[in-house]
Amino acid sequence: MSLQEEFETAADNVQDLSSRPGNDELLKLYALYKQATEGDVSGKRPSRLKMKARAKYDAWDEHSGMNSDEAMQAYVDLVDELLQKDAQ
Repeated sequence: MSLQEEFETAADNVQDLSSRPGNDELLKLYALYKQATEGDVSGKRPSRLKMKARAKYDAWDEHSGMNSDEAMQAYVDLVDELLQKDAQ
């Protein structure tokens, strides 16, 4: 299976978790997915009043410079960890 196929499978599998991941894990999933599919974050950082948008922007920005393949692999690895936790 290619990395792209593993990534797409992981993106589908994350929807099947029986328990919702914590906020930090959700932000990391979001950031890695965006980095893998869109590359480095762009645009202005949202204001402090838009806390959710700002947290997502900051999480994505932490992965700036990571290439698409690295981000895909990190996403797949994180989903695998979450699925293992979920199975326990």
